[in-house]
Amino acid sequence: MSPRSIWAVVAGILFAVIATTLIDLALHAAGVFPAGGLPLDDAGALLATSYRIVIGVAGAWLTARLAPRNPMKHALVLGALGGTVALIGVIATWNKNLGPHWYPIMLVVLALPQSWLGARLFELHGARRVQQA
Repeated sequence: MSPRSIWAVVAGILFAVIATTLIDLALHAAGVFPAGGLPLDDAGALLATSYRIVIGVAGAWLTARLAPRNPMKHALVLGALGGTVALIGVIATWNKNLGPHWYPIMLVVLALPQSWLGARLFELHGARRVQQA
């Protein structure tokens, strides 16, 4: 991978990590998520899953946008890395009582589809741009 390819993937990772962390902190501060390390309930996990999907799609769009070529491939590399990290999270936290077990599993399952969607949205936007020129 070229330095630009690596940067495209790293940018998507940084975007996702920073955005989810800021939203998590804001929701904890607002009292939407429980404080003190208490586990999320199903509603909190559903909320977290929802904004993580949006952020994942946006991060993949950014990766595709920054990719020097093959935007879909770059976004899918991002998704594979995210899915791998999420799987490690499932294994590491399974017996920690951090919330419903379906939540970390969904992060694994959704990693590639949301990355594909982000790249696809970029491809569609780029195609429209070419047609307008």
